[in-house]
Amino acid sequence: MIEVTLEQVAAVTGGELYGENTIIEAVSTDSRQIEAHCLFIALVGERFDAHDFVNAELAQQASAVLVERKLALDVPQIVVQDTKVAMGQLAAWVHQQCDTQTLAITGSCGKTTVKEMCAAILEQKGKVLFTAGNFNNDIGVPLTLFRTTPEHDYSVIELGANHIGEIAYTTQLVKPSVALVNNVAAAHLEGFGSLEGVKKAKGEIYQGLVGDKVAIVNLDSQGEAQWQTLLSDKKVITFSINDLKADFSAANITVNSDGFPSFLLITPFGEKKVTLNLIGQHNVANALAAAALTMQFGATLEEVVQGLKRLAPVKGRVETVELHERIMLIDDSYNASVPAVRAAIDLLGQFSGKRWLILGNMAELGQQSLELHRQLGEHAAPFNFDYVLTYGEDARVISEECQGIHFEDHDTMIDYIRSELARSLEVSKQKQTLLVKGANSAGMFKVAKALKERVL
Repeated sequence: MIEVTLEQVAAVTGGELYGENTIIEAVSTDSRQIEAHCLFIALVGERFDAHDFVNAELAQQASAVLVERKLALDVPQIVVQDTKVAMGQLAAWVHQQCDTQTLAITGSCGKTTVKEMCAAILEQKGKVLFTAGNFNNDIGVPLTLFRTTPEHDYSVIELGANHIGEIAYTTQLVKPSVALVNNVAAAHLEGFGSLEGVKKAKGEIYQGLVGDKVAIVNLDSQGEAQWQTLLSDKKVITFSINDLKADFSAANITVNSDGFPSFLLITPFGEKKVTLNLIGQHNVANALAAAALTMQFGATLEEVVQGLKRLAPVKGRVETVELHERIMLIDDSYNASVPAVRAAIDLLGQFSGKRWLILGNMAELGQQSLELHRQLGEHAAPFNFDYVLTYGEDARVISEECQGIHFEDHDTMIDYIRSELARSLEVSKQKQTLLVKGANSAGMFKVAKALKERVL
């Protein structure tokens, strides 16, 4: 983070400074993580009030605090009306002072993969700031922007949301030059209400584009009429794996026996063969999105190809791990949406040998949850997977549709997998492929972690 005086903070946030005008070089919202020259921001949530943690010990550690009420502590304080709003204002200001070329990404699924692809491509051209982990909401985005320094040539910012208006807010903070909705699908329906609500919410990212800024649009999954007005005054660049008339498209798509796709990348700047180190044909669309985004910042075709080639899997996101000479785990346990689970099912269907589909509940699907889980069960059934194991109440219908087994707890599921793998390996020399996926709340990462520690 750049150096900022408390007077500057007060001016940017409309706050009132009490105490010495010191310099800060870091920001924290966690009272357990205070470093030198740090401004602690006391956020207020539905179930907590960080003002309760601002005590004498914290005051000794922090250089200053940003609060909504003046506290009886000997530490410089900036008092604002709303600390969350003030944090966003300050983060946006810090980011703008550094003048990095910025792109923003949202979508129902694949946005983290596209973010990582873009970072890998742009790192060949300069220093890149990009979203760490899942810091993509109205708290995480400001914390990401605070990390900006003048040394950063590019910023790749991921925007997530679970309710209308959240992406509109974070886009105003990021102020991207290029923005993408990677796709729209049934996800976070509790907050969005319907697929139309998803389209409206994701399309908010294009509202933040002004002047000659660029909107990247997926022709295979878009907002249609919802976005016509939003895009009418924008420069629009399209991509598609189905329509060769798109600005960026793919031809000759193949997937090898290990699940890694290759394709001919077709761009306005030429064509070149690409082989991905990420398994799954669905990642071809993600690669097209990354190419379309980064080429707006001058990335060459060769830099795109090399960046995609060097990208390693993100932990818990279609991560392949060899557990045994005949057992491979596809750890996709980080999260789950309807299109992502469907893509995972299709991916597992490409493998030979014995195939294990191990699924946990999807989350935030509202009243449509049971039916959407059932539809995925119907999609999986024709593959005739050797094992279909489920955890979580609504996921039960998937095992019912596939004549699988439902489990009430992770430990029992893990014990069954280990014992059945041991039995199966004794009677068959076939390769075993296990795919683990589920919403974060389903905790399927526990299953993946246990198998990585001991598979038999």
